[in-house]
Amino acid sequence: MKREQFKGMGVFTAIWAGQLLSLLGTGMTQFAMTIWAWQRTGQATALALVGVCAFAPVILVSPLAGAIVDRANRKLMMILSDAAAGLGTLTILFLHLSGSLEVWHLYIVVAFIGTFGAFQFPAYSSTISVLVDKSQYARASGMMSLAGAISGVFAPVAAGILLAPIGIGGILGVDLATMTAAIVILLLARIPQPTASAEGAKGRGSLFREAAYGFRYILARRGLLGLLGMFFLFNVTTTFGFTVLAPMILARTGNNSLILGSVQSAAGIGGVVGGVLLSLWGGPKPRVHGVLIGCALGGVIGLAGVGIGRSLPAWATAMFVMAMIFPTVNASSQTIWQSKVPPDLQGRVFSVRLMMAQFGSPLAMLLAGPLADRVFEPGMRSGGALARVFAPLVGTGPGAGMALMLVFGGVLAMVAALVGYAYRPLRTVEATLPDHDAEVAGAAPDGT
Repeated sequence: MKREQFKGMGVFTAIWAGQLLSLLGTGMTQFAMTIWAWQRTGQATALALVGVCAFAPVILVSPLAGAIVDRANRKLMMILSDAAAGLGTLTILFLHLSGSLEVWHLYIVVAFIGTFGAFQFPAYSSTISVLVDKSQYARASGMMSLAGAISGVFAPVAAGILLAPIGIGGILGVDLATMTAAIVILLLARIPQPTASAEGAKGRGSLFREAAYGFRYILARRGLLGLLGMFFLFNVTTTFGFTVLAPMILARTGNNSLILGSVQSAAGIGGVVGGVLLSLWGGPKPRVHGVLIGCALGGVIGLAGVGIGRSLPAWATAMFVMAMIFPTVNASSQTIWQSKVPPDLQGRVFSVRLMMAQFGSPLAMLLAGPLADRVFEPGMRSGGALARVFAPLVGTGPGAGMALMLVFGGVLAMVAALVGYAYRPLRTVEATLPDHDAEVAGAAPDGT
């Protein structure tokens, strides 16, 4: 058994390394295109719309995507998702080299990538459950967070350094190369399909019935539903702030991309530190404390701290602390879901989980851009209506309105976590809801 577990963890580590390379390339592209779009438009709304177009397809397609993941080969699903991202990057590269790239092209391309990206999260997340022993779930989830953090450290710096000598075209080429490496590793990896469970058998039927079963599974379990509701509120409030983070820093620094990259790298370093600490510590138990306390601290110290800060050291410190906390939040949540949901149901349940948790994020993005450009920024100019109240907190002038939005988002994120603590089924989810292997023995779905 130990030898099989080592092989499984070894395969997962190889896949993780490929996805890390892909994340590095993608992060470089996102950084370069953020600078390009801001210089083209000078408006937060344009950047917000890119985010909306990336998120909306994921939300719309996720339930069906999850059902397909449970039916199909999960390795193939991950390959198709990476290949679609590569095709989108190739399209942007072609448009750029031909001199015809416009901001609206980004909307279409990221929507295309997002549609296929809806398959990536459930396929990748549920793969952990078939490759890794349950005792290693937190470690594997921590590695997933660590990959994003490493990308956050190196991608902005690499893009900032390489943008001048090789240009956007060169960075897009690097992105394509890393995606190719990730696909090759997936092609070589052996990923077993999950064992059928009794709970999974109940959800079989047509594709739409199986997709709907993901909703029914979560709705029947109040603890998981409460966890999902907390993340919905948390994601809405933090998205409202994060949408204007890059334009806020650019506005307050005279479009200094190096400072923006340094802040993003500080967040990446914090994520790496948090991931390493998590791997050594293993995270809090019960894990729900890691979720709720982490969200509260991340919101008020991190997001609100960035809004209050007015210089690189303050922004970098706040982002470092927030990013250091989030690996514990994500790994704790992921471990709870992986422990409670049977592996052959995780595709559709995790897709519904993603859709419901992120459902409000596109709306927050749509609101954030126009509110920044038309309400908060004008209101925080010297003598503005908002400036008369909040100027001592965030100052005035370009970027101050968006800074205030970050403060509001951080405080509301903390409130969302406190509301989660007040809901008993969520607070006690690990004790009252049995693990999926315990359910096989006949435990009640809600543990009551």
